[in-house]
Amino acid sequence: MEPATTRVDRALHFLRIAYEKQMEGDLQTAIQLYKASIAEHPTAEAHTFLAWTYSFLGRFAEAIEECKTAIEVDPDFGNPYNDIGSYLVHLDKPEEAIPWLEKAKTAPRYEPRHFPYLNLGRIYLKMGRVAEAAREFEQAEFFKSAVEDSEAAEGDPEATLH
Repeated sequence: MEPATTRVDRALHFLRIAYEKQMEGDLQTAIQLYKASIAEHPTAEAHTFLAWTYSFLGRFAEAIEECKTAIEVDPDFGNPYNDIGSYLVHLDKPEEAIPWLEKAKTAPRYEPRHFPYLNLGRIYLKMGRVAEAAREFEQAEFFKSAVEDSEAAEGDPEATLH
């Protein structure tokens, strides 16, 4: 592999390796590499993945702060909004999670689009707000199905829009 030459290249290189280490369970190394990526060129993705790693360690307050930094870097990136909501649920603060999940639903750049709907549905169900939960679950299924249909159509030249 050719050495990374620009700060952005180095940041992406560190980000990729950090993710691999995280998936291998080497969380401390992943944290160091995410921080190295951020030091080279801060991205919302690197901050969000660092937050996710903190959450694996039960460090939810730090995870939330990293997600807030990710939002400062790129407010259009929806993943940190959803992740803050998820971390607040883990901290038994579902009411505080709702506005973050609502923001995730409207973020211009967010995949997988159905996650905040599922998370809101689960919150509303636990709160006994069944009609709201059903609405969120229906929307989650709509977005999930749309992605699956799109992926299936990519490999099928005979596919038509419905």
